[in-house]
Amino acid sequence: MKIRDIMTKDVATLNPNDSVEHAAELMKEYNVGSIPVCNEDKVIGIVTDRDIAIRSVAEGENAERQIVRSIMSSNPVVANPEMDVHDAAKLMADKQIRRLPIVENNHVVGIVALGDLAVQPKLTDNAGIALESISEPSSPTI
Repeated sequence: MKIRDIMTKDVATLNPNDSVEHAAELMKEYNVGSIPVCNEDKVIGIVTDRDIAIRSVAEGENAERQIVRSIMSSNPVVANPEMDVHDAAKLMADKQIRRLPIVENNHVVGIVALGDLAVQPKLTDNAGIALESISEPSSPTI
């Protein structure tokens, strides 16, 4: 099975100079936890709900004025739509990522989340293995 078969095709994107507030609004509108950041058509980063919580809100930043570039993770791992889903799961596990932007001809054409793998009956083992590699227990410093 190819990534194209399971990816979400309706993907919101951000410009690096968009506000963090706009990123949060798009996440709410699309009901997603991450959005690729593009400079023209090239994916240059990704912003997650966790980035907003940790790198913006917890730091007391003004989400209206703070730009996405300041909180995004740069140079995200991407895949192409012809990649086998098993290879994508392995890539996500190896790179410890939960979301994978899908790029074709330098354009974002989709996104695959760990949950997309988990709901496919033939892929649940891959999702479990990827999740084991991605999720490491942590304890807060008190």
